[in-house]
Amino acid sequence: MCETTSGIAMNSIEFLSKNLFERLSLGDKLAIKQLGPDKPDIQIAQPTKDRGKTYIRTFSRGWYEKKKWLCGCFKRNTVFCFPCLLFRSSVCTGQGDVWSTTGVCDLKHFSERAKKHEQSKAHLQCAMKLAMLGQVNIATQLDEGYHVSVRNHNKEVDNNRHILSKLIDCIKFCGAFELALRGHDESGSSENPGVFLGLVDLVASLDSAMRDHLDTATVFKGTSNRIQNELLDCMLDVMQGHIIQDLKNTDFLAVQADETTDVSTHCQFVIVFRYIDKANTLQERFFSFKQIDGVTTAEAISKVLLQQLGVVCSAENDVDRERLIAQTFDGASVMRGGTGGVRRKIQDLYPNAHFIHCYAHQLNLVMQQAVSSVASVRGFFSDICGFCSFFSRSPKRTATLDNIVARRLPRISQTRWNFHSRAVSTVYENKDVLLECFKTIRESPEFDSTSIREANGYCRMLTDKQFLFFLELFNTILSRVDILFAQLQRRQIDIVHGQRVPENFVNSMANVRDSVPSIYAQYITDTPQRGGAPNLQRIGYEVCDTVIANAKDRFQFTGHLAAAVLVDSARFPEFAGNFPKEVLAKAIHAYPVLNNARSQTELGLIYENPDFRAYSSAMALFQLFCKNNLMEVFSETLKLLRIIITTPMTTAESERCFSTLKRIKTFLRNTMAQDRLNALAMLSIEKRLTHDIPDFNRLVIEKFAHMKDRRAKFLYK
Repeated sequence: MCETTSGIAMNSIEFLSKNLFERLSLGDKLAIKQLGPDKPDIQIAQPTKDRGKTYIRTFSRGWYEKKKWLCGCFKRNTVFCFPCLLFRSSVCTGQGDVWSTTGVCDLKHFSERAKKHEQSKAHLQCAMKLAMLGQVNIATQLDEGYHVSVRNHNKEVDNNRHILSKLIDCIKFCGAFELALRGHDESGSSENPGVFLGLVDLVASLDSAMRDHLDTATVFKGTSNRIQNELLDCMLDVMQGHIIQDLKNTDFLAVQADETTDVSTHCQFVIVFRYIDKANTLQERFFSFKQIDGVTTAEAISKVLLQQLGVVCSAENDVDRERLIAQTFDGASVMRGGTGGVRRKIQDLYPNAHFIHCYAHQLNLVMQQAVSSVASVRGFFSDICGFCSFFSRSPKRTATLDNIVARRLPRISQTRWNFHSRAVSTVYENKDVLLECFKTIRESPEFDSTSIREANGYCRMLTDKQFLFFLELFNTILSRVDILFAQLQRRQIDIVHGQRVPENFVNSMANVRDSVPSIYAQYITDTPQRGGAPNLQRIGYEVCDTVIANAKDRFQFTGHLAAAVLVDSARFPEFAGNFPKEVLAKAIHAYPVLNNARSQTELGLIYENPDFRAYSSAMALFQLFCKNNLMEVFSETLKLLRIIITTPMTTAESERCFSTLKRIKTFLRNTMAQDRLNALAMLSIEKRLTHDIPDFNRLVIEKFAHMKDRRAKFLYK
């Protein structure tokens, strides 16, 4: 335990001054020893006169390195002796020993007093007590029999750790390839005990130590379900800990969140972080699945998301608040709402966390989800999904489709309720031949009763005027959405183009809205009845208005495009003669961490040098600076490049096209218990991370050994 329930660090002066160290539990004492002295930045300024001149003495953090026993108190602006503070009641420190009571703030005589204190008998006794805390007493350690027992103990630990490491390798293999850990019958006589036990037997056939362990183990065999689950928990903790450390050390990060459905129709809220690691490599890491209790409101989602963000990027720290530069969600209004949605609640605490549409969310999916708040629209999309699934369930149906329509319908993904606009356009373009296909199935004696019954329903659907109205309306809308997406994915895109394209889309949607009456009149020719068909025209207007509002809201922030223009090599010859001051101003307005004067000087130098015009991407220029030790020379440009690369921008640059969200969708075709979902997902989605973490197996073993007291020995003496 590193913090109390009130959030106070256990090694802080504030905690230790209120809690007598000797009255704490052994676990808390060892935790405080592990944390070591608290070393905050303290502000001690002491005016001193010498030979008629006045000097200001200040405390330097270098004293923490010179005197390892020093600890500080931020509130009191004083320093203490950490060992004496812990054991002040068990060792007589003498009257007026401020090193363990009130603290020292006299800088004029600080060096002399520190030297005198560390040579005192009381300090040495306290330091010895701290060093021996949790260790075997000195007399026992000097006994020869003790050394023999230690060697025997450590030899047994070596063997147990070797076995545990092999078990971890088996679990990693199953997780990486999404194989079931458990079989239906795991008894010793089973011929099919499952993949995990099969791997263990394979390892035992190649490793004599593993075979001996499985044959003779009585205390710890390691193949039980409980041990598997505990190892999965430990592996998840190690991998998440590594990601958290990377996120704390990076200059900028972006968060992607999405609600996605697994194969068992359970809604999963997934969190993905995007950042540049210490090796200057772009990473997009899956972090966790979270279940939202109750209704998925903006308050519930933002609470979960802020809790996860607080682990890596505290909103109370000004520097941390500026590091989160982007947030991207799906198209649901509860997520991206500009006034009360999750997006606004996050940006209230992290002002630089601009909402950005990213490559991971296809625009046609976003727009479909935005308009599906209307019940009749949800029904229409459900019917379209039925067309695709009807033919995918039977080879005979597919053969009939090939013979009559000569075109396949898009396959529907089981992990997401929405789908590509190709399904709408395919049904619209082939509605007449599809109707003929369904009639053939209905009238053919070769098909079963289920196929005939469903085909009869689709025949009625393809002649239903309301369905045909929605089919033409959404075919018109989604075709324009596809054009918008293609334009935004161009490799060469500037701030003017980035602003003009959404504006053109909004104008085209306004034209679609004006055409709703003509589409309506094309299919609805009967006299309107109260409460009946006339509602379709109103729904058509509502759908167009929703799409227009969604597009305006999603693309209102274009500052990231301005930042990208500044490092577009194709524009360098133009910028060399006419520096883009307005574009730089927009980028700095979006990201206040950039320095205007320095950025202008560095970028001007880059524009004027023809050698810089040969690079292909922002990542290539970034790596050039890093490899040639130009980080300080082009510090502001490097900061700009980090922002551009980290941001999940609406461009087709190769460094930003891969998506962890897509791998997550694939993974969720499996079903499993929620308590192991995160661990197995991490092993599958981030399988390379287990190889990138140094001593991964050792770290898992250490965490497994400290999880609870075990009869088997895993800790060295």
